[in-house]
Amino acid sequence: MSQDSQHGKWTISDSEDEDNIIPPTPQKDSNKPSIKPDLERKPEKVATFFKQEPKLSPKRNEDLHPVKELSAPSMGSEARKAAHVNQTKPVKYESNPSPSVKRKRETEEAGWNLSSSDDETPPPAPKNEPKKSKVSPKKKKTEDKRPPSPHGTNYYKEEPADFFETNLLSMNDMYRFYLNKVTGIPKEYNTGALHIKDILSPMFGTLKESVQFNYCFDIPWMVEQYPPEFRDKPVILVHGEKRESKARLIEQAKPYSNIRFCQAKLDIAFGTHHTKMMLLWYEEGFRVIILTSNLIRADWYQKTQGMWMSPLYPRLPEGSPGTAGESPTNFKRDLLEYLEAYRAPELAEWIDRIKQHDLSETRVYLIGSTPGRYQGPAMEKWGHLRLRKLLSEHTKPMQNEERWHVLGQFSSIGSMGLDKTKWLATEFQRTLTTLGKAGKSLAGPETQMLLVYPSVDNVRTSLEGYPAGGSLPYSIQTAQRQLWLHSYFHGWHADVTGRSNAMPHIKTYMRVSPDFTQLAWFLVTSANLSKAAWGALEKNSTQIMVRSYELGVLYLPSAFNMSTFPVEKNVFPASSSSKGFPVPFDLPPQRYSSKDKPWIWNIPYTQAPDTHGNIWVPS
Repeated sequence: MSQDSQHGKWTISDSEDEDNIIPPTPQKDSNKPSIKPDLERKPEKVATFFKQEPKLSPKRNEDLHPVKELSAPSMGSEARKAAHVNQTKPVKYESNPSPSVKRKRETEEAGWNLSSSDDETPPPAPKNEPKKSKVSPKKKKTEDKRPPSPHGTNYYKEEPADFFETNLLSMNDMYRFYLNKVTGIPKEYNTGALHIKDILSPMFGTLKESVQFNYCFDIPWMVEQYPPEFRDKPVILVHGEKRESKARLIEQAKPYSNIRFCQAKLDIAFGTHHTKMMLLWYEEGFRVIILTSNLIRADWYQKTQGMWMSPLYPRLPEGSPGTAGESPTNFKRDLLEYLEAYRAPELAEWIDRIKQHDLSETRVYLIGSTPGRYQGPAMEKWGHLRLRKLLSEHTKPMQNEERWHVLGQFSSIGSMGLDKTKWLATEFQRTLTTLGKAGKSLAGPETQMLLVYPSVDNVRTSLEGYPAGGSLPYSIQTAQRQLWLHSYFHGWHADVTGRSNAMPHIKTYMRVSPDFTQLAWFLVTSANLSKAAWGALEKNSTQIMVRSYELGVLYLPSAFNMSTFPVEKNVFPASSSSKGFPVPFDLPPQRYSSKDKPWIWNIPYTQAPDTHGNIWVPS
């Protein structure tokens, strides 16, 4: 229905939940999920208006699974494109706008009011805010040999001379969980962290060939990250692009004769190839990296990202049986099964290659998602039921376990349904609360689920400013249908790793003790909070449907001969002797205040400037 108000014309339509809709026809804009009121739960004292949607190009967020349009380089999602526009053509904050501009702001921002007051005092500008200008200056062309910085003039200046130097002695090889380096923070917080140039450098092996699995690619930039002596080595890029976007990706690779492609099959609507993994074959052996970063420049400098780096796997002796080189966690079997799920001839040689190596030193479990509808024993191979199976078989019930919190942290959110019983607090929470083969069918009401997702103010005061929100593609169309979800939210605070102002693109899930000092398990993954990534039960729970490719690794104390993981209090500078687990953000997390709102990418923020003196006006 439509209605007129002082804020203009707004449209609300009755439609089915996003995950139950029939995919739109090509004539319709697939980036526009219908807006549906939450008929089952009306929040008290909440004034919420939704502006009629602008016309957007036919693609959707990272976890809402569209066909993407690519420019060169790939932007990945509408949110990332908006960030790119905001960076290249910034709109400056005006402290005393004209009356017409003020009215325009009030109208635009009425689309997302979670407060009953429209007259809140704007938050103070960050301390390092540049001088305000009443006229938006035209962007000057720079003579720098590098491409224009996407994060302002200080982006490269803050990159210290030793940014790409990594001391292997300072790395914690017990857990092999590392954060990406971040520019613009004290050096101590990068000691033991890794940049992509570190990962691909000769200090980890003499590279012969590699495979890059990812969602977004900037091929010229990616090639530059390999050392000069490795840049002509064969590389396979595993991607999910189709049609025009695939053609553009191939066009990017034309100057590089060593690059080949493997297209991941995406047979279910709105699925994406979201897995991020490197397979590296060296003269000395073989290595796997499972990470959270896209292969684009902006993901490697001022965001919080993470990875698991395998040990160097040696080659097995000639004539070894097929079962040789397996780890106690069955990592080799599971990795091969994941690769075989692509049904791709381009990966056959790599599957054979992995079989010839010794992966027995691996201490993590692989958790993947691959598109499909699964029944019977196959239901436990992928998604959250795979996690449930591992937690059931390799953990034990604990005393007062209902008081152990479930914690999820992510960078994007899919449609959860009209209320928490549709997926989050039922099948997904049952998985996350599983500890051993206990008889309980569902978690007790005392088990708290804490969700960590950046607030608007987290983004505004970040190193990148508002453009950081381009990698946090939670849309107003999804958010307005699940206001109930926002009561779970906690802000992003990461003083323990020096990354409070580096917005997270990492995704982590864990079970943490009541006093937040112990972990029952920890998972780092590409999977955001969505049914498309984790799977959703169908047909009276006899089938699970998964839309996307995802990949992560699960840390269980039993694989390390421990009962729980102690939470590391001093993550940086990293120490090779540390036994604590380096959780990348502060525990306990801080619940949103009454003034905090979750970051929504496709509405404007004009009431306060970001760290670069700009406002956010998505087109």
